Amino acid sequence: MSVLHDLAATIAERKGADPESSWTAKLLAKGPEKCAEKFGEEAVEAIIEAVKGDRARLTAEAADVLYHLLVMLAVRDVDLDDVLAELARRRGTSGIAEKASRAGD
Repeated sequence: MSVLHDLAATIAERKGADPESSWTAKLLAKGPEKCAEKFGEEAVEAIIEAVKGDRARLTAEAADVLYHLLVMLAVRDVDLDDVLAELARRRGTSGIAEKASRAGD
């Protein structure tokens, strides 16, 4: 099992747990909007560190982004394996072609 799968499993275990028992349970209890907001905040922080060029800070912020992405997925019952399957489906397709295929979305 990968680190991301392990983390996703831990997050799933926190769903429905006492919000006072963990940060993850507290965040999940606040609902999808708060989870999405936190993901967005972390993404912006990662962007800032990418622009600054601080590899260590970018690494730390990227870890935060991945964690908050998994929380956001969990609160909406989207399984990590579904996201990975979508990435696998896109493998070998040019980014330009893939984006064009979504133009009507």
